[in-house]
Amino acid sequence: MSTEESKPILLPIPEAFKSSRLLVRAPLWGDGGMVNEAVIESLEELRPWMPWAQSAPSLAASEEDIRRARIRFLERSDLRLLLVAKDTGKLIGCSGLHRIDWASRRFEIGYWLRSSCVGRGYMTEAVVAIEQFAIRELNANRIEIHCDSRNTRSARVAERAGYPLEATLRRNSIAVDGTLRDTMIFAKVRGTEF
Repeated sequence: MSTEESKPILLPIPEAFKSSRLLVRAPLWGDGGMVNEAVIESLEELRPWMPWAQSAPSLAASEEDIRRARIRFLERSDLRLLLVAKDTGKLIGCSGLHRIDWASRRFEIGYWLRSSCVGRGYMTEAVVAIEQFAIRELNANRIEIHCDSRNTRSARVAERAGYPLEATLRRNSIAVDGTLRDTMIFAKVRGTEF
């Protein structure tokens, strides 16, 4: 095992890449304002699925969260990515590679989209771009997408991006509303789907 493989912090991971309509980039100090604006706009749609979206965050809380995300990106412990429309410079959502297992090169793509940008194919475009980034730059062997089985929009993104449903874990965790939820796991693996 090389030094880079044993110490992910040494990996030379690009800070940004592009798809046809998006700039996908690491968070930077000062991004809290645009994230705060997008979250507040989208709170009603995010609330059923995201534990962190139960109340409107303050501007300071959003900036603190972005700064922590920046640190985790640099540590290589979690790779949050901001999705910015190339034509307007507007933040349209967030995604990233989470629950990383560097030894096996397993990543989970998570995502949320700003309410005013839903229905335009942005998230599917972002997921495909992030997948290609993970394969090309991070030597991914397995990429997963998890979602509450009731979150049909999230599941449709996974399906449109070509992710087969691998399993549904029945009553495996507590949903935001306090009920037991089923979690759908979509996955692609090297040698099969890429």
